[in-house]
Amino acid sequence: MHQNKSITEFILLGLTQDPVKQKMVFIIFLIYYTGTMVGNLLIIMTIKFSRTLGSPMYFFLFYLSLVEACFSTSTAPRLIADALSAKKVISYNECMTQVFALHLFGCMEIFVLIFMAADRYVAICKPLRYPTIMRRQVCIILIIFAWIGSFIHSIAQIALALKLPFCGPNLIDHYCCDLQPLLKLACMDTYEINLLLVFNSGALCSTSFLLLIISYFVILHSLRNHSAEGRKKALSTCTSHIIVVVISFGPCIFVYTRPATTFSMDKMVTLFYTIGTPFLNPLIYTLRNAEVKNAMRKLWRIKITSQNK
Repeated sequence: MHQNKSITEFILLGLTQDPVKQKMVFIIFLIYYTGTMVGNLLIIMTIKFSRTLGSPMYFFLFYLSLVEACFSTSTAPRLIADALSAKKVISYNECMTQVFALHLFGCMEIFVLIFMAADRYVAICKPLRYPTIMRRQVCIILIIFAWIGSFIHSIAQIALALKLPFCGPNLIDHYCCDLQPLLKLACMDTYEINLLLVFNSGALCSTSFLLLIISYFVILHSLRNHSAEGRKKALSTCTSHIIVVVISFGPCIFVYTRPATTFSMDKMVTLFYTIGTPFLNPLIYTLRNAEVKNAMRKLWRIKITSQNK
């Protein structure tokens, strides 16, 4: 059996080999990444310093934005830097770290989206018990549980990756390190690891997605008994959540439920959920949420007033 360390570095093929297209990749994704960081940090700061956004929904939105910023950072800076370098070399250790980070923040995003759905379910279906069920302590415990769960999931992924022996070639047909492209390079039969990957990541994505869709269906069904005003507000919030759930889980399910086969569009799909989704989420939540917009305006006015004094 060859040892993993027979290869100490990999070469990422990136999105394109064309020098002109590479410059375009650099400009486009630098804009995307900057937008992602600004948008998510703006939501984080608004929720942290606003007195009006203290409800559990915004507590979870704070963590969603934090996770999205970290999730995007696990791949985007490398992609942007590589777009300007002729040889996209990544060391074995860096590659394993990227696999770990990608799955840690990806899994955390799933947990937070589930908690946000649970919060909306309790708020709309059990409004009288909402303050006791969604207490601050409960929300904190849920977030701690999510970090622990995500860490366990990532450890499982990295354990699979570390088992793989690499004896050449070392060309990864991707812009980042993940288990699927690494499995193609391993000099061993990867059938069992493929099955474990489908069972772990694939099942996590599919089951969570199904759970979320059912919960939102129940929420929307229960809105029939609400007043027109209450229905409109709840519908606006839930629609934002459903859009985020679909754009977050669709690509994830596409990639992880069939890792034994790789398609040429895999890179584009991965690109969408590692860089596109974290960019879109702040836009969806702020543009569709009057409370967040008002809180941002208020904080902006306070900042300008304090500077003028």
